[in-house]
Amino acid sequence: MVLPEIDSLSITLLTDNYTDRLLPSVCPSARPALVKNEQFLPPPPPIAEHGFSAFIRAVCHDKDNAIDNENIVLFDCGTSENGVIHNSDILGIDFNSIHSIVLSHGHFDHFTGLSHILGRIDKPMRMICHPDAFLKRWIVFPNGKDKARLPFLNIDELERQKLNIICKKGPSLLSKDDIEDYKDTLNRETENSIPTLVITGQIPRHTTYEKGFPLQYKEDPANGCLVHDPLVNDDQAIIANIKDKGLIIISGCAHAGIINTINYAKSLTGINRVFAVVGGFHLTGGGIYEDAIEPTIRELKTMNANYLVPCHCTGWKATNRIIQEFPDRFLQPSTCTTFTFDSTTK
Repeated sequence: MVLPEIDSLSITLLTDNYTDRLLPSVCPSARPALVKNEQFLPPPPPIAEHGFSAFIRAVCHDKDNAIDNENIVLFDCGTSENGVIHNSDILGIDFNSIHSIVLSHGHFDHFTGLSHILGRIDKPMRMICHPDAFLKRWIVFPNGKDKARLPFLNIDELERQKLNIICKKGPSLLSKDDIEDYKDTLNRETENSIPTLVITGQIPRHTTYEKGFPLQYKEDPANGCLVHDPLVNDDQAIIANIKDKGLIIISGCAHAGIINTINYAKSLTGINRVFAVVGGFHLTGGGIYEDAIEPTIRELKTMNANYLVPCHCTGWKATNRIIQEFPDRFLQPSTCTTFTFDSTTK
C-alpha cells in the first residue's frame, strides 16, 4: 500500500517570518482580506515573526463531492507566546477544531506558543513528536568559548495541561482518530474516505552538503556535560498524497536537509511525483547553510515539483535563487496565507 490519496489539502501559515498585505490571492494562494464592504479593514494586522506554525486541513469527499471526512493538524506553534493565537483570531480559527498537534522539532521558534494554545483548547489533545524534542540544548559559538542555553520544552508542565504526548522516532500514519506505525499499514488496505497524513519521524541523512546544525550541543543528563549534537535528529516533516497530483511535503526547519526530507518522503510512500514543497528549507545563516544553496537548487530541478513555498528559515538568498530558477513554481509565503492543493490545482 502506498499512502492513500486525499482530495484536498490546505495549509494556513499561522507563523512565518514575513507578511505582505498587498499580495494578491491567486490560486492556490488565498491572502487575508484587506478591504471589506468598501472599507479598509482596521488593525490588528497579521504578525510575522521568526518562527513557524501551520494549520493543516486534509479532506476527503463523498460521491457527491461533499466533505466526507477531515483531519486537522497544527504543525508547530510559533516563537512567541501569543503570535499564533493573534493570527488565528484574525482568521477565525477555532483551536478546538484541531485533532492533533505535531511538533517538527524541539527548537523554541517552533514550540513557544504551545502552552498558550493549549489554554484555548477545552478537549483532550495529543501531540506527536520525536523524543529528542525534549533535550536541553545549547549553542556553542565558533570561538568555543561563548555559548547560550536554548529554551526547552518542559514535559512536566505540558502534562499538567493534560497534553497527551506521543514520542515516536519512526514514521507514523496520522488520521483524525488514530496514529499508527506507518510500517504496520503497508500490507493492508486503508479506506480512501479517511484523510491520512504521514509524519516522517527521524529522517536519514545522505547528502554531503546538508549538515544539520553544527553549533548545537545537548546536556548529558547523567553529568550535565555538553555533547556535540549537530544532526537535530528530532527534525521531521508531514506528507500528504493528493489525488491525481502526488506528494505535498511540509517541513518545519528541514534541519535534516530539504533534499534529504523530499527523498525520504518519496522512499517512504513509494510515490516519486512531488507536487509541492512547503516550509522552512534552512538555507540561511551564512557558512555551510549558504554553501548548500546551489546543490539544493540543482536537486530541486531534478525533482520537478509544481510548487515551491520556501518559508521561515529558507533565507532571502536562497529564496531569490528559487525565484530565479523556478519563477513559475515559486509561491510567495506570507503570514495568514492559505495554500490549497487539490486535483484541480494546475
